[in-house]
Amino acid sequence: MSDVMLAIGTRKGLFLARSAGGGAFEVEPIRFSTVGVPSVAIDTRTATPRLLAGIEYGHFGPSVTYSDDLGATWQEARQAPVAFPEKTGATLTRVWQLTPSPSEPDVVWAGAEPAALFRSEDRGVTYELVEGLWEHPHRELWQPGGGGLCLHTIIPHPTDPRIMGIAVSAAGFYRTLDGGVSWEAANQGIRAPFLPEGQQYPEFGQCVHKVGMHASRPDRLFLQHHFGVYRSDDFGGSWHDVGASLPSDFGFPIVVHSSRPDTAYVLPLRADMDRTPVDHHLRVYRTDDAGASWHGFDRGLPEPPVHATVLRDAMTASEAGVYFGTRDGEVYASRDDGESWSLVAGHLPDVLSVRAAVL
Repeated sequence: MSDVMLAIGTRKGLFLARSAGGGAFEVEPIRFSTVGVPSVAIDTRTATPRLLAGIEYGHFGPSVTYSDDLGATWQEARQAPVAFPEKTGATLTRVWQLTPSPSEPDVVWAGAEPAALFRSEDRGVTYELVEGLWEHPHRELWQPGGGGLCLHTIIPHPTDPRIMGIAVSAAGFYRTLDGGVSWEAANQGIRAPFLPEGQQYPEFGQCVHKVGMHASRPDRLFLQHHFGVYRSDDFGGSWHDVGASLPSDFGFPIVVHSSRPDTAYVLPLRADMDRTPVDHHLRVYRTDDAGASWHGFDRGLPEPPVHATVLRDAMTASEAGVYFGTRDGEVYASRDDGESWSLVAGHLPDVLSVRAAVL
């Protein structure tokens, strides 16, 4: 089996874990100790992988740093890598997402708070604001979710750089078909039950928690809403609810299997203020039929009662397996499509982001 690298961003530092030939993971010493790491990426598009980390220096503000030697050393642009132009009057609060483009070799996308999209053309060293989204007429009406007004999900089309989707909490899902020049709200069919009766299917204002896509079937998207799990078969043109057989349709992450576009994973939580696993029983739910049915798996996960939450970017699925991290600092791995789980690391700080790649 191939070697696997796991990047784990936490409230107080970055952890890298490696598995050689399918063996146990070895967790390396902490990087950026005491620094928050809300976003991580492992860019394997070239022979030399590049690690990217969105970090929070506290008083000195957020930034993006990168490593071309698998985390041994880190570099940062001379000036702030992600910054709003002065004319916007905005100040960067957090880099929520770092996403290498699958169709443009040197492009990396960054999602920020306040909600904005940035584009890098030097593999994530420096970034420029995508003004087409920033100037959208809806933007001034967007309202923040519980985590802030954050652009937390970026879905680039695997082959067509003109097409991309993004999700903003709590504005909803937006898409562009012309390379970011113009954007349209794409939330038809997503119910917002927290709005008054008769206004629960707005053009925008939905609290989208996460969106997932499979590269072999890019028109199909899976979406975890504040209340509801949805699927679209036309890249967000319309959505329908596929969460009826789940014990709860509230949760944060949703990820799609690396090679099976009908297979997706969620972690249901008690809605909406409790935000702990249903019945305090930690189970990962998987669908193999695009949401028609879901089945829970818990082999290898801790026995009830469990009170840990899994955040929106703390779960990932790739050719390296399925992984998630909890707010009580535990990281779990599955190499059999979620049927069973093993502990990668424990006693870490609050896990914010997880990414995995085959090296």
